[in-house]
Amino acid sequence: AYECVGGPATATVRLLGLDPFEASGVLARLAPAVDAVAEEAATAALTARRDGVEALPAASSPLLDITAQAHADWPVRLFAS
Repeated sequence: AYECVGGPATATVRLLGLDPFEASGVLARLAPAVDAVAEEAATAALTARRDGVEALPAASSPLLDITAQAHADWPVRLFAS
């Protein structure tokens, strides 16, 4: 959950030159929502362990995988680490 908000926040600082303190403030304000998602995921994982993967709320997160692959195929990088 954190990676889904932390990565874009880092990118706004690196790509757009936005204030890193402002980006950190946004992340801090998102903390309760991220914690709720993490708790829901942990509960789903325990349920799936007991009841099987069919109990999971989703089979996968294909959009994240698709966009990661599309980014990997770009001939130009937006920034290098």
